[in-house]
Amino acid sequence: MAREVLKRSEIDDKYKWRLDHLFATDELAEAEIAKITEMANKVAEFKGHLADSAETLFNAITLVEDMSQTIGKVYCYARMHRDEDGSVTKYQAMSSKCMTTVNDAMSKLAFFTPEILEIPEEKLTEFMKYEPLVMFDKYMEYIVRSKAHVLSKDQETVLAAVAEAKQAPSEVFTVFTNTNMPFPTVTDENGQQVQLSQGRYINFLENENRSVREDAFNKMYDTYGQYNNTFATLFGYECKNHINDAKVRGYGSALESALFDDNISTDVYNNLIETIHNNLPTFHRYIALRKKLLGVEDLHMYDLYTPLVECDIKNIPYENAQDMVLEGLSVLGDDYQELLKKAYNEGWIDVYENVGKRSGAYSWGAYDTHPFVCLNYQGSINDVCTIAHELGHAMHSYKTNKAQHYVYSHYTLFVAEVASTVNEVLLLTDMISKTTDKKEKAFLINHFLEECRGTLFRQTMFAEFERNAHQMAEAGQPLTAVALNKMYYDLNKLYFGDDMIVDEKIKYEWSRIPHFYRNFYVYKYATGFSAANALASGILKEGQPALDKYFGFLSSGCSDYPLEILKNAGVDMTTPAPIQATCDKFAEMLDMLEELVADL
Repeated sequence: MAREVLKRSEIDDKYKWRLDHLFATDELAEAEIAKITEMANKVAEFKGHLADSAETLFNAITLVEDMSQTIGKVYCYARMHRDEDGSVTKYQAMSSKCMTTVNDAMSKLAFFTPEILEIPEEKLTEFMKYEPLVMFDKYMEYIVRSKAHVLSKDQETVLAAVAEAKQAPSEVFTVFTNTNMPFPTVTDENGQQVQLSQGRYINFLENENRSVREDAFNKMYDTYGQYNNTFATLFGYECKNHINDAKVRGYGSALESALFDDNISTDVYNNLIETIHNNLPTFHRYIALRKKLLGVEDLHMYDLYTPLVECDIKNIPYENAQDMVLEGLSVLGDDYQELLKKAYNEGWIDVYENVGKRSGAYSWGAYDTHPFVCLNYQGSINDVCTIAHELGHAMHSYKTNKAQHYVYSHYTLFVAEVASTVNEVLLLTDMISKTTDKKEKAFLINHFLEECRGTLFRQTMFAEFERNAHQMAEAGQPLTAVALNKMYYDLNKLYFGDDMIVDEKIKYEWSRIPHFYRNFYVYKYATGFSAANALASGILKEGQPALDKYFGFLSSGCSDYPLEILKNAGVDMTTPAPIQATCDKFAEMLDMLEELVADL
């Protein structure tokens, strides 16, 4: 690991994404930002006229679509440039200007949905017989379904006017943790001081030297602990925003409000938590095995990431990682392979960490261009899986954009993690099946178990924390730092069991989770992981028939409700069955690991 994080200018251009595929110059992007206001003004001219005729309604919807597509493209350009290096003021300003322009535009469009809902049902039914409008039938269904929760035009205008201000907790958290938050150095295994960063933290926790892991853990949470009250304030206001929106729109709770658009019952959320609770004894068994294999008297939270089995799969060059992903996903066919190669070779991916770069990884893009992938590649097997994961997102977007009209191109967050996780499962399954080395096989099986730990059990714990925090605030109890710390610490005690020393400083971990600013998002990792395991299992067992259904899923976008799209692909998430099946697979792989390590 390099001792210093490189500046962006020091990284070879071949490892950077090509945002000029969105706009060739900043000036062209700025010009499109200006067009958003013009388009919003044109849409505003339809106010009071949407019920005039089917043709008028069609023209208005089409203009809104065009404006939304423009917004998506310029906002993507500005934010991804900002994510390259948050200290570059030009893109901070462009991103801010774009957001302000978008919020001003959306306030002018606040009349749109309420006015559609004012059209008498019989008249709207007659309008939908107009051939050009037929393509918007599902779109209209989504709008009409929301009627009970849409306010008057004036009320919607007021809410739209304050939308930007309500993003303050998330914006402050992002800027502070990625740009302004100071991190100390960690003493590595050679006694050298190495800079701690968001991107390097997990690498430190994977270190074989326990003192390095402990040092990184303590310094990470000492740093977050210094700002404990600040983060509690930010998260508290984020929760209040969700709760107030739910109350104003007539939902029973913030959770019900968050699940409504996907047409998902709160039972799905609560069933996830209940099913995982039922399987915690199996998870505790894994924790006990980790303690045994590490040979420690006391297992600490900083011992969770270091591999249980030594293996040479480390410090993997990026080009080798690309080949590993190609081979692991070969079961998805030649067309999919060609798309992966395009992503590698045509500027889709930003590979390495640099000073000021946003932490973590994601995939994003615009409807009329290819998707982009942000990585912070460090060379671990986790990072190889992250390539497969983010390219799963990218291919989902690519295929949906090719198959669906713009209005149906935005697949919902409930299914957003499915394609990415299918890729991870297929990659690991391929690697496990091909290796003849028992240590390597044990290492890879342990990696799968770690994926379950991190995505199924950990994200469900996050989901329970998020649910409980909102319920606490809804009951009128203040979300103080002390209260949030205790809630999070107690959940760790429950989830990890008696074989784990739950270090006091883990109580600060909630404050570094960016997804808590995405309104009940984290549970979708766990449900998506379960659905993905079911789909991957079907592809490996059934071949082409299951693959055809899977590609149908990738191409569906939001052309139907997410639960229905998954049912069409062969997975019913209205029952606990896929979650339980994934827990059963976890237990099966745990059996295999126990057997393998007994022979090592």
